[in-house]
Amino acid sequence: MLPGVGFIAGDDPRFAGTVARIEKELWHGPYIARYADEDDFGKPQVAFNACTFWYIDALTLLGRTSEARELFENMLAVRNSLGLLSEDIDPVSGELWGNFPQTYSMVGLIHSATRLSKSWEDAF
Repeated sequence: MLPGVGFIAGDDPRFAGTVARIEKELWHGPYIARYADEDDFGKPQVAFNACTFWYIDALTLLGRTSEARELFENMLAVRNSLGLLSEDIDPVSGELWGNFPQTYSMVGLIHSATRLSKSWEDAF
């Protein structure tokens, strides 16, 4: 989200470093966890869907569009029969966990779809 709020440019090496650190610390298969440290509930077992969408956006900004699209298509595939997502997902089983349906997840889906789409100028 750093470039999206104007905090740093998408092509800044510090942004690429932040994304690399996220990959190292929070990557769970095709999903990104909210945090890795143990809390009152123990070590997190699920990934936070909004973080996965933020990661997809970050990959797009870094020019890693094919990776971003693959992860986006995976997120589309794990939606329920109504096309909705929960707050979290079990990275092993793909089971949707947490608050359901989750607005953050659905807004993330829409935002990532927009970022991965062609602009009007390029489409026509």
